[in-house]
Parts: sequence; C-alpha cells; structure tokens
Amino acid sequence: MTRAVVGIIGGSGVYDLPGLEDLREERIATPWGEPSDALRFGRIGNTQAVFLPRHGRGHRFSPSDINYRANIDALKRAGVTDIVSVSACGSFRPELYPGFFVLVDQFVDRTVGRQSSFFGKGCVAHVSMAHPVAPRLQQRIADAAHTENIPHRRGGTYVCMEGPQFSSYAESITYKGLGYDVIGMTAMPEAKLAREAEMSYATIAMVTDYDCWHPEHDAVDVASVIKVAHDNASKVAGLLTRLLREFPAEHEPCPVRSDCALDGAIMTAPSARDPEVLRKLDAVAGRVLK
Repeated sequence: MTRAVVGIIGGSGVYDLPGLEDLREERIATPWGEPSDALRFGRIGNTQAVFLPRHGRGHRFSPSDINYRANIDALKRAGVTDIVSVSACGSFRPELYPGFFVLVDQFVDRTVGRQSSFFGKGCVAHVSMAHPVAPRLQQRIADAAHTENIPHRRGGTYVCMEGPQFSSYAESITYKGLGYDVIGMTAMPEAKLAREAEMSYATIAMVTDYDCWHPEHDAVDVASVIKVAHDNASKVAGLLTRLLREFPAEHEPCPVRSDCALDGAIMTAPSARDPEVLRKLDAVAGRVLK
C-alpha cells in the first residue's frame, strides 16, 4: 500500500493552511516551468500534507497565467496521492448561496489556450474523464463538512470559463439554462492534469456570488467576491483540518481508477516515443513508462 499524502491547492482567499505542524517550505523544479509558489510541507495529526496557493502568495497569477502543469507535476514529485482543490465560484441556483460549499463531481471546460495535457507530440495518451472526481475522497470531504456544520451539497457541475473577466449576462443565463450549478476559472485544466498524473482529485467550490443572472443581486465584482472569500477561508480551514485529522494513513484505491488512469492510455509505440518528452514525463507517468 502507498502512504497517503494530501495536497491542498488553495484558491482565491485561501493562501495558507493554518495548523500545519513541522512546517517547511521547498521550491520544486519541474520540466514544465515554475509552480505558482513554494510548496509548504507539514502535517495535521498524523496526515502528511502539502499546500500550494494556486495564485501564489499575494495573488500574483490570474487564472490564465497559472502554470497548471508545473503545479500538478510539483505535487506529484512531492509524493501527493490525493488533491483537494479549493476554488471560489459563482452560483446559478438560488439555494447555492454565497458561503455555501458545493462538492462538485462534474466539469465543463470552456477555457481556451491553456496547456491541458502533459502528453502530445512524441507521446500521445488519452485518459478517461467520465468521472473526474474521486468519490471516496469527495465523501471524506463531505463527512468533514457535515461534522463542522458547514452548509454544503455533494454533487454538481462546475463550468470553467477562461476569464479573467466575469461572465456576460448572456453567458450567465445560457449556463444557468443548461443546468450547470456553479462557475469558476481554475478547475480546468487542473482536474485533467491530476487525472493524467494518477492522483485522486476533488474540488470544494466555495460560492461567493450569483454570477450576474440573478435579478435581485448586483453584478459580481472583485470587492464582493473577496469579502465572501475571506469569510469562507475560516470555514474551509476548519473543514480541511477535520479532513486531515481523520484521513486514512494509506491511500485508498480509487473506484474510478484515478490512481491507475494511465493503464492502457498511451497510444504511441515505444519505438516512436520522443526521449525528450519521456524525460519530462518522469514524474507524472513514470509508473507506466519504466
């Protein structure tokens, strides 16, 4: 069995993980460039954890400027087995109000121009994204939210837009009409890359606003988002502390096979694989390329 190491990716308003003991920082080099920030290693209870602020400390990177491949690769090199992604989002449903947490289980990718795969020319691979969220990890997050009395719902669809601008009214009512639940700017390609790197992945989508569809609420702006995001930060800190204190010592095999997603996924014949590409894939695909 593999020891469980939980990676926490903090979104807007979540730039630290309070309560980490034996804290140390390390900058991890990757063949994909620089991650958003130094990784912070520590533990809560007996669970090893690695924290990475997605936008960097001080919120230096917009959603389109984040090096998602470097972030996921660095977490893989750090030994992370399970990723908990924390993201601010807008809501398309009245019952999903600001301050509510949605544990989404599906994504719609509306981003453009982002590097969404570790694979490509020189080594082609196709992984399944039918079920992008690891259900056992999601259930543990739900249990922790319940214990901490945090209003939440398990299940929902997150549409990821490019940004950095907020939605137009036409976009907002279109996505609402399609039945999506929340909208954000960072879950993609993060979830895709985590699957390619064979790490279990789950998202805590923290509602900060109603996007701009709601007739009784003003259009979303940075000031309102930041205010709710800061209020949410203390709740998510309690949730994550509870989650980590009760996390199993060993990584649990994933029912949707996130931890063996590359089995049978590589299409390129061994003789046709580019050695330079293989060198870059040493962390995320080393298990199947050795």
